[in-house]
Amino acid sequence: MKPVAFDKNKSYEREAEILKVLGHPIRLKIIAGLISQACNVKKIWECLELPQATVSQHLALLKNKGIIVGERDGVEVYYHVVSDQARHIVQALFTVNGCGKK
Repeated sequence: MKPVAFDKNKSYEREAEILKVLGHPIRLKIIAGLISQACNVKKIWECLELPQATVSQHLALLKNKGIIVGERDGVEVYYHVVSDQARHIVQALFTVNGCGKK
């Protein structure tokens, strides 16, 4: 058996923060949807059947943590995932649960 390797010099703060932010069902749904295509707020709240204010709060948190970014196209802002760590975590989670798109 291979010995366990712990890196006592690494803080893992960023990784823990990503997991904490992804630990909410609505944010998981948002990230899962944004992995496949960029969407604006209206499309997200229509798909999730949630109030616009609720979706906006979750998007703001994801954006502030550097997991998504919004790009303006005229009057619309389209959000997409920029964190490879978050993308891989969510893809792995849904693949393990049999919901992956592979």
